Amino acid sequence: MTPPPRPVPPGAAGRRPVVVIGAGPVGLTCAIDLASRGIPVTVLDEDDTVATGSRAICWAKRTLEIWDRLGIGQRMVDKGVTWSAGRVFRGDRELYRFDLLPESGHRRPAFVNLQQYYVEEYLIDRARDFPELIDLRWNHTVTGLDQDGQGASLTVATPEGERVVEAEWVLAADGARSPTRTRMGLPFPGQRFEERFLIADVRMSADFPAERLFWFAPTFHAGQSALLHRQPDDVFRIDFQLGPDADPELERTPERVMPRIRAIVGEETPVSLEWCSVYAFRCARLARFVHGRVVFVGDSAHVVSPFGARGGNGGIQDADNLCWKLALVLQGAAPESLIATYDEERGRAADENILNSSRTTTFMTPKTRAERHFRDGVLDLAAEAPFARLLLNAGRLSRPCSLAGLSLQTPDPSPPPDGLRPGDPCADAPVVDAAGRAGWLLDRLGGPFTLLVFADGVPDPGRLAGLAPGLAVVVVTAGAGAHGPPGVAVLHDAEGLAARRYGAAPGTAFLIRPDAHVAARFAGLEPARIADALARAGGRPDASVGRAA
Repeated sequence: MTPPPRPVPPGAAGRRPVVVIGAGPVGLTCAIDLASRGIPVTVLDEDDTVATGSRAICWAKRTLEIWDRLGIGQRMVDKGVTWSAGRVFRGDRELYRFDLLPESGHRRPAFVNLQQYYVEEYLIDRARDFPELIDLRWNHTVTGLDQDGQGASLTVATPEGERVVEAEWVLAADGARSPTRTRMGLPFPGQRFEERFLIADVRMSADFPAERLFWFAPTFHAGQSALLHRQPDDVFRIDFQLGPDADPELERTPERVMPRIRAIVGEETPVSLEWCSVYAFRCARLARFVHGRVVFVGDSAHVVSPFGARGGNGGIQDADNLCWKLALVLQGAAPESLIATYDEERGRAADENILNSSRTTTFMTPKTRAERHFRDGVLDLAAEAPFARLLLNAGRLSRPCSLAGLSLQTPDPSPPPDGLRPGDPCADAPVVDAAGRAGWLLDRLGGPFTLLVFADGVPDPGRLAGLAPGLAVVVVTAGAGAHGPPGVAVLHDAEGLAARRYGAAPGTAFLIRPDAHVAARFAGLEPARIADALARAGGRPDASVGRAA
């Protein structure tokens, strides 16, 4: 339900509104999101190919919902391997199994496994749908960057020679080793873990299920851990813990890799090695993600371990949080101070991801006697004691971060015991429109600010129109076949799942942000409170300016 793009006021002559450095999944997602809001974007990448090896593969439900809004979610799901279940073993013994999405009535699965090169290919294809707004420049390497308070000047090495590119805003999506971060001399404090891991993509015809399989001390890799995921095209991702003293060059040779793989799949299974690498990792983040007119997104801003799929998914959620704010600022509909809330909100998410990632690594690779006793005790109890399974940590898988209590959200004076609160990401549910067509609630949220109203019937049209100019309005009713006034989408909550997931009684209303987070919750249609919440969520200092925007 994205409205027609608002024009961007012209900047200085020849100055681009936004330049994105890096055409990986995060940088391309930023470009597509901004273009969908009418913002011209230039993307600079030092290469002209997609990623080698599958690299990031686990894409979470929230990320798929973001990509749905950007027009590529279905393509990811069609190609990817969907899963929600996992099993954890100690040796050959299964300790427990889990299901991350046990209930029905969701459009997207808990996770899709899809190699990063497919993700980048599909994002590039989608970017080409915006020929007037997205300018993809391959083999363009940024070699210098200066700021002047109103924008940035980038020196770029191109196949035709060096040139200077002027930008009002620069988004640095240039990865964990971010040359932009280094060029600006920004400290990147964190914790380095000495443990080394072998990561291998192998092609084989095998009957491993579409589940996450994790082993502590497997019989085929004594004393260490291992992880297996199925991917499309009969490719499997296998991770082996190697220990801190492993020789990276030696361990990535086929002579060392293939016997480890054969120990899992057997000698008779035809198997070929597609790609492998040996890595160590760190958990680190910039103290601030916004530096003047340069904003860091994804791995350039924060890095975590690969266990839990928090890196790539966190980067896509960075883009989702930042781009609507940047679009409003560029369109003159919000003050520049709105960009500072990206620091606040995604800083919380980065801290949450780093905490979970560090705890996982400590559990998987205990270094002290106390850590090892704790880990072994939990493993001893996990098969029989449910409480121990809560302590067992084989990777706390990616979940969206709540923004509750942060500055853009309006506090709820009487929050319900269940349901969504200000700061929570919106839940999806099956709905039916007034013409009887089945669909999904999230297809109607995200894009513009939206007032989501739960009601027995359609509220008085005059009252809806006067709530807040410029707000999209979506009404969810228990009854079927209702039609609303022009500009109001009326949806039938046939199974009652939407009302239950939002904890909404008839009359409850929610202000939904452009990134499909709840900004405010109301017990009824209160125009003054709605206008105040809209002004706050848009970074405006007072409700009168919020109404004008």
